[in-house]
Formats: sequence, structure tokens, C-alpha cells
Amino acid sequence: MSQQQHEHVRVAVIGSGFGGLGAAVRMRREGITDFVVLERADAVGGTWRDNDYPGCACDVPSHLYSFSFAPNPDWPRTFSGQEHIRAYLEHVADTFRLRPHLRLKHEVLMMRWDTDELRWEIETSQGTLTADIVVSATGPLSDPKMPDIPGLAGFPGKVFHSARWDHDYDLRGKRVAMVGTGASAIQIVPSIQPEVAKLTLFQRTPPWVMPRIDRKISGAERWLHRQLPFTGTARRGLLWGIRELQVQAFTKRPNELGLVEQLAKANMRKAIKDPALRAKLTPDYRIGCKRILLSSTYYPALAQPNVDVVASGLSEVRGSTVVASDGTEAEVDAIVFGTGFHVTDMPIAERVVGAEGITLAEAWKDGMESLRGATAAGFPNWMTIIGPNTGLGNSSMILMIESQLNYMADYMRQLNLLGSGSALAARPSAVHAWNRRVQERMKRTVWNTGGCTSWYLDQNGRNTTIWPGTTTEFRGATRHVDLAEYEVVRAGAGKQPVEAAGAQGGTETKDAEVVA
Repeated sequence: MSQQQHEHVRVAVIGSGFGGLGAAVRMRREGITDFVVLERADAVGGTWRDNDYPGCACDVPSHLYSFSFAPNPDWPRTFSGQEHIRAYLEHVADTFRLRPHLRLKHEVLMMRWDTDELRWEIETSQGTLTADIVVSATGPLSDPKMPDIPGLAGFPGKVFHSARWDHDYDLRGKRVAMVGTGASAIQIVPSIQPEVAKLTLFQRTPPWVMPRIDRKISGAERWLHRQLPFTGTARRGLLWGIRELQVQAFTKRPNELGLVEQLAKANMRKAIKDPALRAKLTPDYRIGCKRILLSSTYYPALAQPNVDVVASGLSEVRGSTVVASDGTEAEVDAIVFGTGFHVTDMPIAERVVGAEGITLAEAWKDGMESLRGATAAGFPNWMTIIGPNTGLGNSSMILMIESQLNYMADYMRQLNLLGSGSALAARPSAVHAWNRRVQERMKRTVWNTGGCTSWYLDQNGRNTTIWPGTTTEFRGATRHVDLAEYEVVRAGAGKQPVEAAGAQGGTETKDAEVVA
């Protein structure tokens, strides 16, 4: 092996989406320069690089869906498209001089904790390196989920997932099956409907859809944000505050969402005049149980004569015929799957081997669990960005990412204070206590009581994805590392109580109150 393949770094970051680039920026601001960002693709951007399907855009306002430390006064629209968000992430990589740290086309194949050397051995597609600390920022929306459909392998036409769009295949004049009605599908359908010959939409569960109040941001607004940056900050703060006020209805008083349901039904009635089609498109669960989708073009597209809505999932493929669970058949030339991602069973977990010799997937076989969404028992000096129970149902994930970056920064400060030859391992008791509190709060939320089955739930029906509180609460709970929740691992000495290591705790009571 070459010298480069045996490279050792202080920190290895996995992934270069918002989480990975944010971690890289934060480390540079903390004075840490001995790190690399390992990225399996040939460019930064994460899910905003991979998802470039027709109509791809964000459902969070632009000024809230960006880093607080890297405001963009030149967002062109109130809800930005994929190309603008990807360009923003490229800009972040340039502005904060992250390019020298990037290792593109370096897919992580396996990570193993070396208990003797107290470091991670990381095998990539380009060789091996070691790191004292791993920050996993692969994100939950990175690995597409394709359903196992009988006969699909024998389909003579084109098949692809929304997150792996085939731009070389021309859909014009084709008969297309769209499988799924999630956030991607409601953007794809109105984008391709005008050009396809026939569009058959396979819908297992109808979504709640609210209007998307999108518009161009005027040149005067952009000039104002450039010349007076505090105006952009104020705009961001207003968008954030509105969403913080909405959280109570989602987490404590789901019955208050009835009025929102009436607004969503009015939105549907305005575009869908056919009572039979309206019946197909009307959900039978509480709004908010699944993510509320935003679109002003989805319902009008479904009302067009070249669109059929099949209120049943795809169950079988017979040659070029697609068959729904209710027996409905359609002849198609292409099948597009908008069937989501491996969220509660992330493939990266199969590639992380901890101190006990088991993978993270094995440790999480009964459901994902982490301490404050960041660290896992049995995996020293390993952190995740957008970990278990850090997702949001109504606001910007960038807010949660920045909170986790605060936690990451303090974690590294504590390790520096402990000195070389030390590692921090989350106590199993602390991990379980945190998750008990989270799951207790989850019981009364709309995501658990709303009467739906969503991708927020794992195979055991447990919500291991969503944070059951405000972003303010999470910021408070992750402001500092509480060393009482960790064991110090010394080279050659094994685990030690924090007191024996001479470290100080002190935030446990405050943070416990935040989540209690």
C-alpha cells in the first residue's frame, strides 16, 4: 500500500452534504485542520446532488434552509430548487476552503474500532486510512429504497428511482407508471404530466397537500439583504419563530390540526372537481402524521385526462403490464419509483464495527438508539449528524444540524482536555435513559397517534426518526457534552469512570429537564 493509503488524521468525516460540510466548517472554526471529508460521489452536495429529478425543490423556505454562519442574500425564490441548493453547497465548500480536505470518490466500505490503538481503521474504495474520531454525516436520505416487486426484473422498459433519475431517457410520449405519492412524487408528477402520453400513479396512501406559496425574490429584496445583512437574519428569524409556534400542535395537541385539515381539503376541492377522484385523494389519517406536502400543481396535474390515479400499491409486473394490489392493470413503457430511502435501516450501519466487534446495524437490530442524536453505546469516538430522533416534521433540518455541530465541537474539546491516548464512549445507561425520555414524549405526538404508517416508524412500529419537541429544546440539550454520560477509555487501561479521569460534568440536570 502507498503512503497515502496509510494516512492518519485526527477526524474523518463521512459524507459531504449539509451535515458533512457543516462539520468541516465547524472544525476549521475550532482550529482543527487535521481532517478529511470522505465522499463516495465525484462532487459535494449529498441528497441535493443525487436528487435532480424534474421539479426537485425544497419544501422549507430558502432563508431558513441554509447555514446561519453562511447566509445567502441571493436566493432566487422563496422555496429554492435543487440546482440552487446544490450551488449553495458548492459555494460553502469554496468559501470556507474545504476543497483540500475533500476526498471525492472515496466510498467507505468498512470502519473498525481498534481497541488497542484507540482509533478507527477506515477502508475506502481508494485505500485505507486511520482516524482518532469519525463523524458520520451520510444522512438518512442517501440510499434509495426499491420495493421487491414480483416480475420487475423481466420488465422490458425503463426502471429507475427518483433519486437516480435517468436523464438520458426521454419520457416524452411515453406511458409512465409513477409508484409512490411522497415528497418527490408530488414534484415529479406535475413536471412530467404535460409531456408524457399517459401517467398512471400508484398510490398506497394519499398525502395531505397544502398550497406552496412560492414566488421569485425581487432584486430589491436581494439588494437589501446584501447591503443590510441583518434584514436577512430577521427574515430567517421570523420563518423560524412561526415554525416553533406550530410545534405544540404536532407534539402535544394533535386534535388542534383539524382546522389545517379543512384548509387542505379546500385546496383539493379547488382543483379536483370529480367526487370519485377526490375520494381517492382524501387521507383517512390526521394531518401531520405523515409529512405535510406543499404543492400548488400536484392536484391540477392529477385532474388532467392523461393521468390515472390507482388507489392501490404496485403488486406485480407481467411483461410490460403493471398490476396493482386491487387488480388494476396498465401497459407502460417506464416505471419511476418514488419509494423513499433506507432511513431506519441505513446501510452505513452495516459498515461500522465497534468496540465489542459487532456492527452498528447489529447493535440497532431492535431499533436505532443514540445519546442526544449523536453517539452510540459501544462505538467510542464515533458521532453521527442527523442521528436517531433528530428529524423534523415541520421545520428546517439545518437548525438540527447546527445544534449537533455544537455538540460535536464540545465533544472534541473534551477529548483534547483528556489528552492523547483517550477516547469517549457513551454509557449504555445514558443512551437508554435519553431514549426512554424521547419515546415517552413521542407517545402523544401526531406521528404516533395520527393513525398512519409512515417512514418515520421502524419495523417494530417505533418512531426512531423524529424529534418530539422544538428546535430550541434540542439546541439546549446539545449545547454541551455532559461527561457524566460517558466513560473515558484509556489506551491499555480500558474504560474508566469520568471521575477517575479527572473530568468534570455538570449539565445533566439541565438537559434532562429539557427533554423530560
